[in-house]
Amino acid sequence: MTPDEFENMLIKHEGFNIVGGKHRLYEDTVGKLTLGYGHNVEDNGISDAAAMFILREDIAQHAKELADHFPIVRDLDSARYYVLVNMCFNLGIVRLAKFKKMWAYITDHNWHSASLEMLDSKWANQVGNRAIELSELMKHGD
Repeated sequence: MTPDEFENMLIKHEGFNIVGGKHRLYEDTVGKLTLGYGHNVEDNGISDAAAMFILREDIAQHAKELADHFPIVRDLDSARYYVLVNMCFNLGIVRLAKFKKMWAYITDHNWHSASLEMLDSKWANQVGNRAIELSELMKHGD
């Protein structure tokens, strides 16, 4: 048996849980949280490499979602663009879209007011220093 044949056998035997077209955590036959093809997350966690892979996929997903919903972000300097990707990562696009005054100030290139709107939010209270750091980047850019 080759390594590829063995891998295909495990894929067949382990299977995976897909809901809505995405892999989901599931409980295996003994109640352990499992991901992918039988990876026992509960007992084994994930490796640094797997965590970085997932992080990079998440960043790409949120960046695309952000650009699809707010095309203006394509014209921003990198610091302001990444501030918004960071916020999208944390909040999701639906909640980020609720920052209507911030988006209006961004459209007008009023960075100071946009940064103040970021801080005048429930989100800022929840994330503390993260909001302060990101608002400073929004204010000053690259």
